[in-house]
Amino acid sequence: MVGEYHAVPDVPRRTLVTGGARSGKSLEAERRLEAFPDVLYVATGGSRDGDAEWAARVHAHRERRPGSWRTAETCDLVPLLAEEGPPVLIDCLSLWLTDAMDKAGAWDDERWAAEGERALRERVGELVAAVRVTARTVVAVTNEVGSGVVPATASGRRFRDELGRLNAAFAAECEHVLLVVAGQALVLRG
Repeated sequence: MVGEYHAVPDVPRRTLVTGGARSGKSLEAERRLEAFPDVLYVATGGSRDGDAEWAARVHAHRERRPGSWRTAETCDLVPLLAEEGPPVLIDCLSLWLTDAMDKAGAWDDERWAAEGERALRERVGELVAAVRVTARTVVAVTNEVGSGVVPATASGRRFRDELGRLNAAFAAECEHVLLVVAGQALVLRG
């Protein structure tokens, strides 16, 4: 309605929520935006046809979100961040990175050495630059994989290393960075 006043919650413009598997990261990210009447929830995991466990996770996430929130299933984050609009919750950067590495050919050693690493660095750089200049409030979820067992495969180690680089670059653009452990949010910055 024209002329109607809506109080805008006092939250940092950019927040990164990280932690281990099933630590409560997504729930914590949702809490950060629950006072906003409209939020664009960007799911980067896509649908995994035939995967009942994945479908149950997606369903649980959808059920706990407010009905006024919209959902977009995409890994094309840069255009979304360039648009004006309601706050954006990105869940999650780890799955975004998997898609980016797929497109860059990062799982193939020869392609990675020839062009994949450069292509991935460009895509990550574009995302980080978009986060830096966006006018939207952004809360992003990501996994913390650098504290665990060293992956047994070269591609697993590559993913771990690239996620560490992405998380560090994204966090550098955020006013607020949280680490969620056992459902408890620890403030790293903010």
